[in-house]
Amino acid sequence: MKPTLQLVLDCADPHELAAWWAETLEWEVEPSNEDFIRRMIADGHATEADTREFRGTLVWREMAALREPGGPGRILFQLVPEPKTVKNRMHLDLHLGPDGHGTDQEGRDRARDGLVARGATFLYSERQGPFEWHTLADPEGNEFCVA
Repeated sequence: MKPTLQLVLDCADPHELAAWWAETLEWEVEPSNEDFIRRMIADGHATEADTREFRGTLVWREMAALREPGGPGRILFQLVPEPKTVKNRMHLDLHLGPDGHGTDQEGRDRARDGLVARGATFLYSERQGPFEWHTLADPEGNEFCVA
């Protein structure tokens, strides 16, 4: 069987960070199945402590997920107790395409400025040969690039 790839980000608030990345990527937060969650609690497979309410919906406390609309992409956001303290060993790259966002410096700058306005932190800009990018951090400090 061929494996599938799912990216997992450790974080302090999976649902808030998933919502931030959903807007950033124009992806969808996977909907919560409240009936299933209640059934798992009623059957003794989970407890109320395993859940929380997020924006008026009952959700699993420790997990949230995004899906790429119409595509295979999936990102899982997982609650961890410790804060991020060191640089990521792996990061996301957001590649701006020819769909009007622009791949030139002006397009990258617009994207950077929009992300900063939504809670990202600008870290630095870099260039290597013909390639240029901005490095930012999401609201929980996870680094990513806009190229």
